[in-house]
Amino acid sequence: MQDTRAALAIPPGRSHENTFAFSMSSAASVISLDTPLDQVEGLRPAAVRMLVKEGLTTTGSLVLHFPARHEDRRRMDFKGFCPSETPVCHHVRVLKTRVLRFGQRGGVFETIVEAAEANPMHQQLTLRWFGMVYLQKVLAVDMELMVYGKIKEIKDRLLMDHPEYEIVRGDEDDDEVGIHSSRIVPVYRLRGGLKQKPLRRTTWQVMEQLPAAALPDILPRPKAGGDFAGMTRAKAMRTLHHPDGFDELTQAQRYLALEEFYIMQLRAVRRKLQFKHHGGNSQRAEGRLLAAFAEALPFQMTGAQSRSLDEILADMALPQPMNRLLHGDVGSGKTVVALAAMLMAVESGRQGALMAPTQILAEQHYENARRWLEPLGIRVALRTADKVLESCAPQILEADRGPDIVIGTHALLYERSAGNLPRLGLVVIDEQHKFGVAQRARLIAQGETPDVLVMTATPIPRTLTLTLYGDLDVSTIDERPRERGKIITAVREATKVDEVTKFVLTRLEEGRQCYIVYPLIDESEKLDAGAATTGLEEWTKRLAPHTTGLLHGRMDTEAKEAVMRQFREGSVKALVSTTVIEVGVDVPNATVMIIHDASRFGLAQLHQLRGRIGRGAHTSYAILFVPKGDKEAVARLKLLEETTDGFKIAEEDLTRRGPGDVLGSAQSGQSPLRFGALLADTRLVTTARRLAERTLKEDPELTKPGHAHLRAMVGEEVFGEGTMQ
Repeated sequence: MQDTRAALAIPPGRSHENTFAFSMSSAASVISLDTPLDQVEGLRPAAVRMLVKEGLTTTGSLVLHFPARHEDRRRMDFKGFCPSETPVCHHVRVLKTRVLRFGQRGGVFETIVEAAEANPMHQQLTLRWFGMVYLQKVLAVDMELMVYGKIKEIKDRLLMDHPEYEIVRGDEDDDEVGIHSSRIVPVYRLRGGLKQKPLRRTTWQVMEQLPAAALPDILPRPKAGGDFAGMTRAKAMRTLHHPDGFDELTQAQRYLALEEFYIMQLRAVRRKLQFKHHGGNSQRAEGRLLAAFAEALPFQMTGAQSRSLDEILADMALPQPMNRLLHGDVGSGKTVVALAAMLMAVESGRQGALMAPTQILAEQHYENARRWLEPLGIRVALRTADKVLESCAPQILEADRGPDIVIGTHALLYERSAGNLPRLGLVVIDEQHKFGVAQRARLIAQGETPDVLVMTATPIPRTLTLTLYGDLDVSTIDERPRERGKIITAVREATKVDEVTKFVLTRLEEGRQCYIVYPLIDESEKLDAGAATTGLEEWTKRLAPHTTGLLHGRMDTEAKEAVMRQFREGSVKALVSTTVIEVGVDVPNATVMIIHDASRFGLAQLHQLRGRIGRGAHTSYAILFVPKGDKEAVARLKLLEETTDGFKIAEEDLTRRGPGDVLGSAQSGQSPLRFGALLADTRLVTTARRLAERTLKEDPELTKPGHAHLRAMVGEEVFGEGTMQ
């Protein structure tokens, strides 16, 4: 160990925890995150060339190339090779290697290994790499390896296919033992020609020379005695690359997760504050239109609908512009609330606009609005790329003032520039996640800033609400209308199609209707999944003499309109479709939905599709077909049999599938999360929100000394949208 300390410039008596501080004061030359790697003293030229070739050109790019995981190599106690559903790490010795050839080009490289330490059971494990026979020139008998992968048992053989591996001895200098073994070791994602050892060694050397000033704190100083007491960004980064213990590593990862959430929340809070300072008009009136609307509805609003409407109307009455999210489960009645809010805008002397993601949904909103609002003297217009319609209701407010409410698709983005929405007071954006931030901004940023209400039928867990929609106030509809029928869901193997057909025929003969959903439009040679075009032929025969129609995204507008009109009117009894019906289609008489290859969809999307039924008073049925014998799919979809609670399903779906780049276009320019887990980190997201609000209250433009790097991380485009008064 003394030789290792000498090579790494660690004086006797100092622990690795103190190494960073020592090396910062004794480095021969000061480096920064912008320093090119070829100018850092002590790095091996060959390693630098390899790193530069793979895009790691500066100390900053190297430091921000974070470990994918960590292996505890302090003690590798061997407790046997066992099959496992999760990857495991073992220290092994190579006993034998061989190549198994298949044809002229194909082959498998195998090595038989045993535990490098005591192995009283004399267990052996076979490592296999398919199509990588070149490894016979890399791995040899008696080499010691660290291997990482899943172990499975096949015909009494314990196998690990395509494991990650690292040679422990043989190509290792004695002075590097303290970097690659006998400690908690970082394992990095590799790309191109990178190898673990030179990457790990170079990162170690760079971190030893990098001063703390090169990694200034982003977060405010943690409270003494709190979860992050004593933690700084420099210490967290150093711990991430070279931890002394797992407790310290966990604390560092959580600290860096809080950093990520903090930057995200600074963006969200900044945008929210900016929007509040962009003018706006108070929209308040006596409410006679609203009262007449409520009186004419064939049902009573739920408590959740009434509460959400009160929150929206209170915002509209303020002189600052509203920027609010209305979210709720499928079929919870968001559109009724939105129309009621637009009536308040109309009675206040302004116009309302509703933008939908598809022409089908826009036309449906238009027909509903006409049915409910024309008797009140409200003039409703439809604007899409293919159609311009306007109702003929006699206006009760003022002659020749144009439409009171305009409903459309993306075409509305260009309406205001054409002068067709001169008095826009409220913008409602349905299925907000279908639109990008730039599109939303284009609609709301022309002329006087209107109030904005965005809606989504995707129930959103609180952490995602704060993340995706952190710049919005939130109203939640968490009740289903009492008059809606029950939905029963069943997962069935595709071989049960004959039984399901009999069930569907019974429902059709009772006068009900059915959706039959496929994942594809046409059959594909690459994907083993059902297609709507071929499914139409099959179901037409199965359901005869009942009429079957087809709907998918590649049909022209006229054909789509025709089949949807026939389905609404009831002349088409069964609609074979793709997921184009997922959003907003409302046919109360449709009480059965069959979804083919349901295992190809996420839980949340299946719940959205299922929301097209159960919209009337009759009991509805959703049947999810999965391949025969697919126990994993049956287990995953069981939740849909157990609950129709969209919020519970959304959380489970996010847990299973992961958030991915959850921000998408909702936070333009934001990087995917590398440390934060959105569902698990409710507390961190809430803390980050509180810190961001405090920071921007004290320094709205982030121009105070010490905030320059923070402003750069938040993004100048956020501040370029206009300063706040």
